[in-house]
Amino acid sequence: MTTTGRTDDGLRLIPFRGLRYVPERVGSLAAVTSPPYDVVVRPDGLLHLESADPYNIVRLILPQAATPRARHQQAALTLDDWLSEGVLAPDPEPALYVYEQHDGGLLQRGLIGALALSEPSEGVVLPHEDVMPHVVEDRADLMRTTAAHFEPLLLTYHGDTGANGSTPTGAGAVIERTARREPLLATTTEDGYSHRLWAVTDPADLAEIQSDLAHHQAVIADGHHRWATYLRLRSEQSAPGPWDFGLVLLVDTARYPLRVRAIHRLLHRLPVSDALAAVAETDAFRVRTLAVPLPDALDVLAEASSAGNAFLLAGDGHFHLLDRPDPDLLARTVRTDRPQAWRELDATVLHSTLLDHVWRIPDAPEDIMYIHDTAAAVEQAERRGGTAVLMHPVREDVVRDLARQGVTMPRKSTSFGPKPATGLVLRSLTVN
Repeated sequence: MTTTGRTDDGLRLIPFRGLRYVPERVGSLAAVTSPPYDVVVRPDGLLHLESADPYNIVRLILPQAATPRARHQQAALTLDDWLSEGVLAPDPEPALYVYEQHDGGLLQRGLIGALALSEPSEGVVLPHEDVMPHVVEDRADLMRTTAAHFEPLLLTYHGDTGANGSTPTGAGAVIERTARREPLLATTTEDGYSHRLWAVTDPADLAEIQSDLAHHQAVIADGHHRWATYLRLRSEQSAPGPWDFGLVLLVDTARYPLRVRAIHRLLHRLPVSDALAAVAETDAFRVRTLAVPLPDALDVLAEASSAGNAFLLAGDGHFHLLDRPDPDLLARTVRTDRPQAWRELDATVLHSTLLDHVWRIPDAPEDIMYIHDTAAAVEQAERRGGTAVLMHPVREDVVRDLARQGVTMPRKSTSFGPKPATGLVLRSLTVN
């Protein structure tokens, strides 16, 4: 992102001894990986991953038991078993890891390491979304019980050089040199992405990376709850140690731009007919029913979003476009102590105007599910008799500008990707 001008107040990424699957002990590396825990659509996605391989990482990130405490203890026991059985093993020496994802149309490379934690007020790592306390509590207990970080956060920064095909320097140069070597592992997951991983252990390479990153700050692209969890667990410690660092994937988006997608809402207890009736009663939005398939409906949503706030409702076999919100209603329901860009966000209007005022739905797990996959959101709404609210993505420059101002967006406003596959490299806080 922007440079800080000093060498002691930027990003500090240190090597660690990664825990990795021993290929000979599992069916395949692809079969033991998973999307991040909050992307797995439960229960279908969870059961699919559990059946893919008995050692799938989902048994650690989403363990199954009767109570939260029992789930986390189960994860700790499973981790200990896999280590003792040689299913997982630590690398012989500390390293930073170059990680590559490729799907034919997109190539992304970044660095996985242990990042020194910092508060948002320090301006080194900037969040852009709010978090849900109960999720932080759950992730904190899992990390505390297992003493491990199972999946890296996705952070972005803007390097000073190396964009548009020019020769990279600093961390970028190390990444590109390393990617010409034979990787530690290579696999292709069922979503079509190929993944490769390399270890960086040479002291000169590590010093070059550290010197470069010390001039930069980063924005959290994915993993706000895990970052909040890292900070919470660090605050519980009485002395410096491994809890002062968190597992991250750091990507220079000047060289490797991310994709930005929306995160949709599934309203469990609100049928589409009731949602539409409430909108009509308050005259909050213009409503149009679209007799088109999902891809065409999303195109209509994109066009409408270019002119203002717009949403698609689904769940009754049709798509209903909500656009042209009543300006007076927005003025009454959206808080005024935030920048105009924040007030105009779709997520802001959805939560402040529709959920809080028109539909009166609390932002609680029993009422709202957040789903990344568009088709899955529609299918689950139709199956459960609820309402899927389909969103249009926020532009990345809006996210960055708000983060620089220290303004957080409503939670689950964006989905940056591609997200790192979970299970390729883990961090134990007890392995030195």
